[in-house]
Amino acid sequence: MSVALASCDDSGEGFAGAVDTPNTVPAPTNDVRTDFVPIPIESTPNIVIIMADDLGWNDVGYHGSEIRTPNLDKLAADGVVLDRFYVQPTCSPTRAALMTGKSPLRLGIAAPLSKNNPTGLPIEETTLAERLKARGYQTALVGKWHLGARHRDYLPNARGFDHFYGHTTGGVGFWDKVHGGGYDLQRNGKTTRDDGYLTHLLADEAVDVIQRRDPDQPLFLFASFNAPHLPNEAPEAAIDAYTSIKDDKRRTHAAMVTELDAAIGKLVSTLEDEGMLTNTMIWFMSDNGGLVNVDIVNWLPDWVLGIGLGLRYDVDPSERMLEFMRVNLTQSGSSNLPLQGGKGSLWEGGMRVPSLVHWPGVLAPCKSEQMIAVQDVLPTVLAISSTPVSTGELDGRSVWPALAGGAVLPANDVIVPSGPKPLSAAIYRYPWKLIEYANGDTLLFNVEADPLETNDLSDDQPELAASLQATLQAFPRGENVALPLQDVVDDPDFFGGEEDRTPWAEAVFTD
Repeated sequence: MSVALASCDDSGEGFAGAVDTPNTVPAPTNDVRTDFVPIPIESTPNIVIIMADDLGWNDVGYHGSEIRTPNLDKLAADGVVLDRFYVQPTCSPTRAALMTGKSPLRLGIAAPLSKNNPTGLPIEETTLAERLKARGYQTALVGKWHLGARHRDYLPNARGFDHFYGHTTGGVGFWDKVHGGGYDLQRNGKTTRDDGYLTHLLADEAVDVIQRRDPDQPLFLFASFNAPHLPNEAPEAAIDAYTSIKDDKRRTHAAMVTELDAAIGKLVSTLEDEGMLTNTMIWFMSDNGGLVNVDIVNWLPDWVLGIGLGLRYDVDPSERMLEFMRVNLTQSGSSNLPLQGGKGSLWEGGMRVPSLVHWPGVLAPCKSEQMIAVQDVLPTVLAISSTPVSTGELDGRSVWPALAGGAVLPANDVIVPSGPKPLSAAIYRYPWKLIEYANGDTLLFNVEADPLETNDLSDDQPELAASLQATLQAFPRGENVALPLQDVVDDPDFFGGEEDRTPWAEAVFTD
């Protein structure tokens, strides 16, 4: 079901028509007024961040989707819907930005981390969990990590989380919990072979974390669900409930999303039962847009697909990699309509995702047109929890004035890499967006007036395009932490399947 909300700032109506926008924007700034929007809390609130995996713009009921998400719809109706919330195009970069408040380009994380990657989120970075733990919070991660799986120093328990239950790799089978041949469901660094559907297990664990918390300390819970990431798997009863959807992939995907929604409902109900809801800020988001199928892959012989991959990424594709690409480019059931593109792309469908913030009694229900990026979450959370941080060390900024008072914040540069090799990137200086491809070609869009990106303005605005490109090219780029692509190609990260190697919790090394 669609949710109709008044605009927080009365400045726009999402997709409803074009707007007049000047050809220049104010210089970006991190200076944000906070005097006119007090933070109405006397103590540190509980923080619950809920992340979906590969959830498309058109995959939630409150965006008008045919997929039923009653619990998210209720949160949206009672909260602040973020109509222009942006993440990174893929998993690890978004999670890195969330945990640090920095652009993943600065961190050297421009692509998903492989299961065999020996490192992860740079050790010198202080995570959101570490900052909140130092503030006195209990900290728990339930679900997907994907910021380092092979060395103990990069695992969640070493990065500020008191408790971890989930998987450290990029995606597992929902029934078999296997990733790339290794079992990956663990509790605090040790394999736990729990039967059942993963979304249900994660929901039960999140409930347990809430119920077993120390009531004298605030709680930070990162509920990082694997759904609706591939593989397309859901309980049969959930799939059968969508007989109205004829496409098999979309039907299973819809079932996965509805099971995710039920899990979120269970979590929220527990907060309410525990008397925590009015002192808890819930921030929901997807880690990137939904995966878009490339159906032509079904018709290409291996040798043609191999040549294409080789030319695109300068690698020698293995047979297993070709199999991996066929599965991952043809099995998705997500939808980002009406946005262009999807996961892994620099189009809006890859990065503009469903998001909302819910805090009853503190945040009035509305729809925010403010551009907010995932790296803004950390400084916003630190602001409301009175946790000290030097804003000069972050790329994000607190958006509390926009959430609580409808303030229109000045443009702030947001850098989005897609790589690592060859590296393409985008820069947002809202409402402008410039895409720079690895060959140097650029596209310029006004995504407020043209959210579907149909009108390239780079020829009409050459000075603006050049300015944005120069800023993008000058942005600090951290040392790439990803494995060489050939290593990933030789041993692809299959999601689910046969278990034929040591479980990932026991494959961790310490030296």
